[in-house]
Amino acid sequence: MTRPTSGDVPAPDPHDNRRQVLYWRLLARLFDPEEQAALESASLAVVEDIGLPPALLDPDASVGSVVQRHPELAAEFDGLMTPEPEEDGARDRAAEVRRAALASKVLLNVFASRPGNVTAEQLARWQSDAEWFERALGCRPGELRGGRGGQGGTHLAGSGGGVSPTGTGGGGQTPDLSRLIPAIGPELGSIEAGLVKRMHLREVLADPALASRLTPSMSLIEQLLRDKNNLSGVALANAKALIRRYVDEVTEVLRTQVEKSTVGDLDRSVPPKRVFRNLDIDRTIWKNLTNWSPEEERLYVDRLYYRHTSRKTTPQRLVVVVDQSGSMVDSMVNCTILASIFAGLPKVDVHLIAYDTQALDLTPWAHDPFETLLRTKLGGGTDGTVAMALAQPKISEPRNTVVVWISDFYEWRHQELFDSMAAIQRSGAKFIPVGSVTSSGRGSVNPWFRERFKDLGTPVISGHIKKLVHELKTFLT
Repeated sequence: MTRPTSGDVPAPDPHDNRRQVLYWRLLARLFDPEEQAALESASLAVVEDIGLPPALLDPDASVGSVVQRHPELAAEFDGLMTPEPEEDGARDRAAEVRRAALASKVLLNVFASRPGNVTAEQLARWQSDAEWFERALGCRPGELRGGRGGQGGTHLAGSGGGVSPTGTGGGGQTPDLSRLIPAIGPELGSIEAGLVKRMHLREVLADPALASRLTPSMSLIEQLLRDKNNLSGVALANAKALIRRYVDEVTEVLRTQVEKSTVGDLDRSVPPKRVFRNLDIDRTIWKNLTNWSPEEERLYVDRLYYRHTSRKTTPQRLVVVVDQSGSMVDSMVNCTILASIFAGLPKVDVHLIAYDTQALDLTPWAHDPFETLLRTKLGGGTDGTVAMALAQPKISEPRNTVVVWISDFYEWRHQELFDSMAAIQRSGAKFIPVGSVTSSGRGSVNPWFRERFKDLGTPVISGHIKKLVHELKTFLT
C-alpha cells in the first residue's frame, strides 16, 4: 500500500469554509449575544463577496426591513428552509452559502431574544420575523403559532432526498419537515408568550398609538383575557378591539373549513318549488330532446324540471363543553369560535358550556364568540361534574345529539365523570372527547381517561382543529 501524496489530498472547498463561518457566527450569537469580532468581520466579508446586503448581519434590522430595502430577496426567503432537489447528484455549494446567510438572519431574529422589558414595537418586529420564519419553512404566516394564517394543516414542500436546507450533510436524506414543523410551532408560541409577559401591557393598551402596533395572536389574546377585569377606559377599549380583530380573523379561516357542510338529506316527499332559481336546465333539455325541430332548429319545451331543495327538518343538537382552566386557553378560544360558526348553520342547535370548578352556560352568546370570550374566566381548578350537570338535561333526543367535550381530563372526580360520559355514549348520543384543539396539536391528556375512552370506542381526538371539524361535519351531514 502506498501512502497518499500531498497531491492526492483534495483542497478545502472555499464554499464549505464560508458556510462554516456563517454557522459559527450563528451559534455564537445564539449562545452569547456579545459580538465576536473575528466571526463578525469574517461573516461580513462572506456576505459582501456573495452579493448580499450587510444589513443581514445587523441584529437590530428586521427581516421585513431588509426585504423592504432589497425586494429581490423576498422570493429567496419563501421556502428557504424546505428541501431543494438535487440535479444529477450535484450540490450547488455557492447556493448553500447564500442560503446559510439568509437562514442565519431568520433564525437569529426569531430565537435570539434579549433580556429585559419588551416594547410594543419589539413585539411587532418579532411577530413579523416569526412570519418570515414560517414562510421559510413553507408555511403560511401565522400558521405555526395558530394565528391569522391558518389553523393547522401546514402545506409543506416535500421532505424527500436533496440538499439539506442548511447545506449540511453530503447529499443524503434531508430532515423530515413534516415531523419537525409541528414541534417548532409550540416553541414559537412559547417565545411569543414570554415576550408578551415581559411587556407592560396595561401601559401599552392605555396608549392608542402603542396599542395600534400590536398584532393580535393567541399569546396576546390569552393575556388580554386574563387581565380584562383589571382594565378600564381606553385600555379596555383597545383590548376589546384586539380580541375582536383576532376573533374575526380566525373565524374567517375556520369558516372556510366548515362552509361546505350541509345539514340533513334532501326531502323528496316535498315537491320542489317552481321558481327560476330551482330550475334544472340540464335535465329539462335532456327530457325534451324529442321535441327538437331540425327544420326550425328550435327546442320546444312542454315540461320544466326543478331541483329538490327541501331538507329533512330534524335538527341536530351540538353541545360543546370546554374546560376553561389555565392549560386550555387555546382550546377555549378556538372552540368558542368554532361553536359560533356551527351555530350559524341551518338546523343546528348549538349549546356552549364552559367550566373550571364552576360551570357557565354560554348558550345565549354562542353565536358571538367575541361576547362569549368576554364572559369567560380563565384559570382555576377543574371539576367536570359541574359541567355535566348542565350538559345532561340538553340531551333530549340522543340520536340527534353530539356532545363535544374539550379538556385535558385531569379531574379529581374522574370515575364519577367518566361514568356520566359513558352513559351519554350508551344513550345513543355521539360523544367526542377532545384533548386539544390547537393549531399546533400539542397538549397532554390524562392517560387514565385516554385508555378508558379507547375502550369505550370513542378515542380522544388530539391534534389539529381540522380533525374536530371533520368529525362534526360527518355527524351533521
